[in-house]
Amino acid sequence: MRFGIATPVVTQVPGAHSDWERHAGIAELARIAAHADDLGFAHLTCSEHVAVPVPVAERRGGTYWDPLATFGYLAARTTGIRFVTQVLVLGYHHPLAIAKRYGTLDVVSGGRLTLGLGVGTLEEEFALLGAPFEGRGPRADDALRALRAALGRPVPEYHGEHYDFDGFLVDPHAVQPRVPLWIGGRTKRSLRRAIALADGWTPFALSYRTAADMLAETDPPPGFEVVLAAGPLDPLGDPAAAERRIDAAAAAGATTVNVSIAAESAGHYCGQLTALADLAARRTDANSGARAGAAEPAAATAESATPRTAGTEDSDG
Repeated sequence: MRFGIATPVVTQVPGAHSDWERHAGIAELARIAAHADDLGFAHLTCSEHVAVPVPVAERRGGTYWDPLATFGYLAARTTGIRFVTQVLVLGYHHPLAIAKRYGTLDVVSGGRLTLGLGVGTLEEEFALLGAPFEGRGPRADDALRALRAALGRPVPEYHGEHYDFDGFLVDPHAVQPRVPLWIGGRTKRSLRRAIALADGWTPFALSYRTAADMLAETDPPPGFEVVLAAGPLDPLGDPAAAERRIDAAAAAGATTVNVSIAAESAGHYCGQLTALADLAARRTDANSGARAGAAEPAAATAESATPRTAGTEDSDG
């Protein structure tokens, strides 16, 4: 089980952020990122909206830091934590634009990029950017295939229904041989898209029961990431409740938990991260002990079993 952070400050949805975030800036964010990095958290997130209609901002929020600029700054102040776009809207960009801009981030960060990608639902923003809203699902599928062909290659080649390129140099490009792609969304279609074309699924606004039921109807490949949200957690004030939320996410199928943190300041947030890291370490030790205690009976069962021959592996539109 890994723990990523739903980064504070960079996205401020009404009712889902703390008061201190409204007045915080890059100094507070860098402090939190460096502390999370030192503690061994898996990743930070940053979402994308170019411009949100004012009436929509009352529901979705209007503060969305640009992920490329934000992560570029934080890459210089951290060494190990990964950077997850959660999510980039595929229809807003040509795949080679993503490959170049975020491939450069992969170079700058030393191979710490994960691309969280989505189909998008905000029709007004599509219209503002001159991007087609109708047919965005099939277009996004083609973009995902094009991205997979382009990322990490100096002269990528792809010939698809919506995107076609060959003979263009993209330099710099991602240093990871395979940049992880995670798909956002909350529908069965988003999960099918993730299994078919990506490396993970990071749903939003789904109950654990619904996510578990959806996963039970599929057969994800080995190594497929399921990133479920938990929070806001208060590991200093109520560690038992925080652990229950984490256990519930794990039971629903999470391989990584994306945590949001209840805090009153950047300093309090860092203290909460320390408490959460301690809680996670105790949980890991307890689980390891439980597995070790079960090892002897499991071995006996294996010895008596009949041998078998191994066989011959926002964003919904």
